[in-house]
Amino acid sequence: MSAAGNGTWNSPYTVDQAISNQNGSIQSVEGYVVGQPTSESSVVTNQFPNDYALALADSPSEADTDQMVYVQIPSSYRSSFGLQSNPGMMGEKIKVTGSLTAYFSHPGVKSTSAFESMEGGETDPTDPPTEPTDPPAYEEYYNTAEGKTGEALKTALHNIIDDHQTLSYDAVWGALRNTDEDPNNPNNVILLYSGRSQSKTTNGGGVNDWNREHVWAKSHGDFGTAQGPGTDLHHLRPTDVTVNSTRGNLDFDNGGNEQSEAPGNYYDSDSWEPRDEVKGDVARMIFYMDVRYEGDSGEVDLEMNNNVNNGSAPYMGKMSVLLEWNEEDPVDEREIRRNNIIYEQYQGNRNPFIDHPEWAEMIW
Repeated sequence: MSAAGNGTWNSPYTVDQAISNQNGSIQSVEGYVVGQPTSESSVVTNQFPNDYALALADSPSEADTDQMVYVQIPSSYRSSFGLQSNPGMMGEKIKVTGSLTAYFSHPGVKSTSAFESMEGGETDPTDPPTEPTDPPAYEEYYNTAEGKTGEALKTALHNIIDDHQTLSYDAVWGALRNTDEDPNNPNNVILLYSGRSQSKTTNGGGVNDWNREHVWAKSHGDFGTAQGPGTDLHHLRPTDVTVNSTRGNLDFDNGGNEQSEAPGNYYDSDSWEPRDEVKGDVARMIFYMDVRYEGDSGEVDLEMNNNVNNGSAPYMGKMSVLLEWNEEDPVDEREIRRNNIIYEQYQGNRNPFIDHPEWAEMIW
């Protein structure tokens, strides 16, 4: 356990002190690296998605996120202290200097300006914290949304994720082979509704092939396969051809008859209920589409509502159920990986509700 300090570089705060003093002041903090935060209450300890953040605790074996402080890693330190690049840092004691400010809506250390490994490798506390040419860290990406709620938050997020780089509909095939790759078999993709692992090359229109499912049904707004909403990877997923046909353009709600080829999925004449493992995934894709497409730049204006049977209107329901699914099925590592790939390799924009699922309740 660390001894209490006064927050200086030579007498840093413990993690407990940092948690208790989230007042925006610039302090130094010392603790053990215990993982990478991916949400307010989730810290991963392997298969780290990137080098943008780490979690510190006063004990190297700490597993309670309430006893951790989340540290933002600026671009100048990611290659040395990011966990994707340096997984061996797990359990190592380090010291950081930064602003004691909430990060991922959790006690944090942001705008960090110095890092030191207690095993050696001290860095100069005067090193610049960022390089403007680097892609923004997740929290930097959302700077203009900080402190907002309701329509103001929705507008800020729209402006952040708007005008992404679009793909052709044909290019979606190759992208899905990457974004939805089976982590246990790189030759396969995981199908959204059935959960089946299937060869990447068996795409097409035949029985038991997989095809491109528009989670926000493309007839809801009649955008078809046009570049933009019709090819947006944040809501396009590989699905079994037959299962996709059964889902059709149904809105989302609970209940119905079980789909025989995709157990755990249910449907009736006006709605589709996906399996429990992807309920939150579906909800967060719908939230993204609502925020991304607001009718500007000649694009369709997509909006959630609390109805089913929306037909060809640019609406998708059922909002109250989708908000429940967002809570019931938290963000997982596959969603995070997928969001990163789309951002870094294809579209240059993120799904904010994977990074911050709590924003859904703050908007709707």
